[in-house]
Amino acid sequence: QVQLVESGGGLVQPGGSLRLSCAASRTMFMIYTVYWYRQAPGKQRELVASITSSGTTTYTDSVKGRFTISRDNAKNMVYLQMNSLKPEDTAVYYCNLPLATQDYWGQGTQVTVSS
Repeated sequence: QVQLVESGGGLVQPGGSLRLSCAASRTMFMIYTVYWYRQAPGKQRELVASITSSGTTTYTDSVKGRFTISRDNAKNMVYLQMNSLKPEDTAVYYCNLPLATQDYWGQGTQVTVSS
């Protein structure tokens, strides 16, 4: 079993920044690719970014140049630095670890971008 706990969400004005964190309960977390998803009200869950165990990253087009995913293997943590936030970034953000045996999700953290 792996528990994922997200934190760092909140209310921010357009143009502002937030840093989301995803903490994993087990060290083995660090050998897998980890994903950040988001889900806005009335919309499907959307893949935002991913990071492999070696640090290779991918981003959805709408966040490229604004968001940065990173990981600290020593701390079992994955981060999502979000800059130049826009109202359309408003969503619940989830950390995801898909394994062969089970697909693990955190409880999500709310990000609201509004003036």
